Amino acid sequence: MKIGGTVGEILRQKTGTLWSIPPQSTVFEAIQRMAEKDIGALPVVDGDQLVGMFSERDYTRKVILQGKSSKQTTVGEIMSRNVVTVTPERAIEECMELMTQHRVRHLPVMSGGKLVGVVSIGDAVKWTISAQDAALQQMASYITGSY
Repeated sequence: MKIGGTVGEILRQKTGTLWSIPPQSTVFEAIQRMAEKDIGALPVVDGDQLVGMFSERDYTRKVILQGKSSKQTTVGEIMSRNVVTVTPERAIEECMELMTQHRVRHLPVMSGGKLVGVVSIGDAVKWTISAQDAALQQMASYITGSY
C-alpha cells in the first residue's frame, strides 16, 4: 500500500525554528546547540548557502575516534559535504528511499536555491504511521458502513 504525502506537508506540520550553524563554528558549539534543541543534525550554512551537514555521526567518527578536540576543530573541517537534498514537492516515500540508499538520517529541504527545512527519518516514519492509521480507519468505516 502506498501512502501519499510530500516533504512540504511534513514541513507545514513542524513547528519551530530551522537551526543551522556556520562552518567556522567549533564542533563543541555545534554539539551544544544540538543538545539544547534536542536535534541530531544541523545544516551547515555559509551566508545563505548550504555547504554541508553536521551530525552526531560526524562527531563520533571524525572527532572522537580520531582523537581531535571538539573545542579546537571547526564544523567545516569535519562536516559531510556531499549533501543529498530534496524539494518540498518530493514524495515522503522517495525521501525514505534516499535516506536508506545514502545512509543518512536527515535531508535538507531546498526551494528556489534556499534552505527551507530539514526532514528527518523520524519525521518520515511518524508521517507514514499517521497516514497508514488514517487509511485503515477510512477502510474500517467503509466496511462497517459508518462513513
